[in-house]
Amino acid sequence: MLRMWRLPAVFGVPFFLFATLPTAAQDAQLPTVTVAKPVVRDVIDADEFIGRFEPVDQVSVRSRVGGYLDEVLFTDGALVKKGDKLFVIDQRPFRTALSQAEASLAAARSTLEFAETTFKRTESLAESGTLSVSRLDDDRRALLAAQANVRGSEAAVERAKLDLEYTTITAPLSGRVDRRLISPGNLVQADQTVLTTIVSLDPIDFYFDVDERRLLSYARTARERGSALQEGGGALPVRVTIADATEPPFEGKLDFSENRVDNQTGTMRVRARFPNPSFILQPGLFGRVEVEGSNTYRAILIPDDAIGADQNERIVYEVKEDGSVVTKPVRLGPRLHGYRVIRSGMTGEETIIVNGLMRVRPGVKVKPELVVLPQEAAQSAESAQ
Repeated sequence: MLRMWRLPAVFGVPFFLFATLPTAAQDAQLPTVTVAKPVVRDVIDADEFIGRFEPVDQVSVRSRVGGYLDEVLFTDGALVKKGDKLFVIDQRPFRTALSQAEASLAAARSTLEFAETTFKRTESLAESGTLSVSRLDDDRRALLAAQANVRGSEAAVERAKLDLEYTTITAPLSGRVDRRLISPGNLVQADQTVLTTIVSLDPIDFYFDVDERRLLSYARTARERGSALQEGGGALPVRVTIADATEPPFEGKLDFSENRVDNQTGTMRVRARFPNPSFILQPGLFGRVEVEGSNTYRAILIPDDAIGADQNERIVYEVKEDGSVVTKPVRLGPRLHGYRVIRSGMTGEETIIVNGLMRVRPGVKVKPELVVLPQEAAQSAESAQ
């Protein structure tokens, strides 16, 4: 009897232990994953293009008169303002030419004065019948010739003054001047010798090429905003980033597009203009421009890390209330505010895995840790590059 009573005690305790321990062990072995609700907010689609900065204005500085270069009045690469003196041509020949023109003008005026006096005297004598009418006509012709000579001499003086003024070459626009391309003592040929170049810096233009599909989309967006793309893009703002990732994006607007699509490349060149008061943006720099490609709409945003792949399909892992994992196929859109736009496949109410995808598979249960995604994710340095 004692053995019969001990038998249930011996077998009863192990049966209780084996019935409870596996459940606790299974709970302890559930993979821990980070889950979150998608970000749902108003967004505007954006496309990215690569382009190059170009100056709004640029000029090759030439001399309007020929002569030997006498002075260079700027530092290579300096910022200059419109009207600043840059070069001086040897002025001595031009001063001599001006003096000669002024002397010719004085002689012409003296001749005119004599011709006027002679004509008046001849006119009074002709009226009294002392001199013939033909003599009066000769003196009138001499007077008119003297007047014409004075006007010609005055023009010659003005031309000599202008040539003398042109010996001082000034900046035709404000901007950054290049190095001097010719040294003092060299002969400068009028309208031919390039002395230096100047490019404007503020504002600055950014040119890039847009394909037909996106061009039509931008034109539609511009029409919806009450303007035309060819007339400046309407209210389509753009942002450009440069190779220095520490610099924040620069804000600008589309202001021009060409009047036809290139039939060889199927693209159209578009221009955006940016204020550049600090002169950080330089002509010739490459940049990545972001163009608004739609009007505002409500979008579902999730991190790229939450997106998996199943053959040629993109999927997300949704965690149900009981901790089980199911997959949902999704269609992806552009990357905005540090997240990926979900075009279809989600309602925005799902709880999805955002970290730990490698530890799960469909049908298994997980131990979720809920986090809240910010409205805008910070970009990593790698993604910014």
